[in-house]
Amino acid sequence: MRRIRPGVAAIAIVPALFVTSCGGAVEDAPHVVENAPASIETIEGSDLVRVTLTERAAERIDVRTTTVGRAPGGLVVPSTAVFVDTEGVWWVYTSPEPLVFVRHEIGLESQDSGHAFLSSGPPVGTEIVTVGVAELAGSEEEIGH
Repeated sequence: MRRIRPGVAAIAIVPALFVTSCGGAVEDAPHVVENAPASIETIEGSDLVRVTLTERAAERIDVRTTTVGRAPGGLVVPSTAVFVDTEGVWWVYTSPEPLVFVRHEIGLESQDSGHAFLSSGPPVGTEIVTVGVAELAGSEEEIGH
């Protein structure tokens, strides 16, 4: 596993850090909070967002990544990389660039011995998050939609 380290640091995503003085977020407005540990940007043409952490935030939550591997009949990732949302959809977070994270839907076939075997997901070699997944999901809920 690799640590995100281009100077990467992150603080634990604390809901109170994302509260605005007006008490709520405005739909479709950029979600920027001065000195926030994360920012959220809607990806045009999708329901997904890009989560960008500050270097300090990534360091504090000790974000780590690895790459998607190939397994007989599909893909394999560490079990720590996968999570399920409230609708029952399985995901991983990809890291297309340092400190930037985007959900990618997966088809989870099974899990065994710390590995998740996928029928669909990001291509082999794609950088995915293995530590810090819960904090990234939480940041989407607190800042996002």
